[in-house]
Amino acid sequence: MEHNIDLSRYAIRTDLALEAHELVQEQQSASDVMPGVRIETDDSERGIKVTRLQVETEEAGRTIGKLPGHYITIEVPKLRDNDTAVEEQVARRFTKEFAAFLERLGITEDKKALVVGLGNWNVTPDALGPMVVENLLVTRHLFTLAPESVEEGYREVSALSPGVLGITGIETSEIVFGVVEKSKPDFVICIDALASRALHRVNTTIQISDTGIHPGSGVGNKRKAIDKQTLGVPVIAIGVPTVVFASTIVNDAITYLLGHFGQSMKESSRAFNKLAMSSLPERKEPYTEEDLPDMESRKTFMGLVGSLPEQEKQQLIHEVLRPLGQDLVVTPKEVDDFIEGVANVIATGLNRALHRAVDGQNSAAYTH
Repeated sequence: MEHNIDLSRYAIRTDLALEAHELVQEQQSASDVMPGVRIETDDSERGIKVTRLQVETEEAGRTIGKLPGHYITIEVPKLRDNDTAVEEQVARRFTKEFAAFLERLGITEDKKALVVGLGNWNVTPDALGPMVVENLLVTRHLFTLAPESVEEGYREVSALSPGVLGITGIETSEIVFGVVEKSKPDFVICIDALASRALHRVNTTIQISDTGIHPGSGVGNKRKAIDKQTLGVPVIAIGVPTVVFASTIVNDAITYLLGHFGQSMKESSRAFNKLAMSSLPERKEPYTEEDLPDMESRKTFMGLVGSLPEQEKQQLIHEVLRPLGQDLVVTPKEVDDFIEGVANVIATGLNRALHRAVDGQNSAAYTH
């Protein structure tokens, strides 16, 4: 008997193009090369991994579920530590990557920018956009009211935090469209909180893309797009994953357990239940297939679930939790400190990239 069951609502969601690419590779058991997708990794700077992914064709975009365009992913595991030195290092790298991104798009120093901080300032994990806007160096009013006071090296920048539909009763895209129509910027930068499909990327990753943004898409509240097609000017999206689904936590917890068992078995010949805590190997994140025990051991530890391929395991967990209303959207308890820190990092990077006169020596004067 043929069963036509729509499982699309149980699909694993991610706002990161890198994760979408990884998902398709897992499903197809593909190699690193995927037709229509060009990917390049740079880990030359210690503690920072930059992945540049380009979706070249419409077909490739449909395959991974992302629009054709350029995506840059900056991964910094230490970003969770709220370390000032790490944040300054990330701000410098973000400035470099974003300036190169503008150059690739042909956006010169004389082009006017509108920065839109998307999100709900009353909800901490969704307050990234408004917090970045608070720390931006805005200059449009100076160019308009006192152009003689503006020194060389500054660009015309305006900023807006439009709130969310539940606060204003107006679609965010409509507000942004109206502002763009009146202020006539040459390009728009949208900043928003994202959702990830992997625990190790929450609060550690920054994504830059030139394909625009769908406010609320990470938690399933997809609104009208803010992109070049709707606004008529280039739209650059900047996002940080601050939330993760409960199904992802369950799935990753199983993987971490198996990885822990696998590493412990390799490090010691003694039975697992007799291992002393002092002899356990240092844990690392994320675990790869090489870190996991063999298939027979996985079945012993976790039964049938442990032997499922990664994609099928996560899909199963999602299908179980979603109908019960238990696939909650979760954020780490340290999100208050993290949001403030990463907002400062992005604002500092934007101030430096947008204004040539702002550098590592004076950027702190424009943020708090």
